Amino acid sequence: EVQLVESGGGLVQPGGSLRLSCATSGFTFTDYWLYWVRQAPGKGLEWVADMSPAGLAYYADSVKGRFTISRDNAKNTMYLQMNTLKSEDTALYSCARDSSGRVRGQGTQVTVSS
Repeated sequence: EVQLVESGGGLVQPGGSLRLSCATSGFTFTDYWLYWVRQAPGKGLEWVADMSPAGLAYYADSVKGRFTISRDNAKNTMYLQMNTLKSEDTALYSCARDSSGRVRGQGTQVTVSS
């Protein structure tokens, strides 16, 4: 059974940082690109970043320079380091095994507010 389990979300003030983790199981981690997606209240699913098995990374313009995606192939885990958070980053963040987000975890809530 494919499982993706996110953790690390929370409430943070604008300008703060959080590090999200995505623990995976049930598939060969190194066979897949992996994705972070997010969904803000009342909005659609938005791609945030992705990374190839070899470590090639791409970012949405809205997070470029502030967020860093990484993966530990030995631990079957992916990460998202989020710095200089803004209120517009508030969303449910999920890790996904496909670009459409069809196969993704339950998500972890990130709320940026003073």
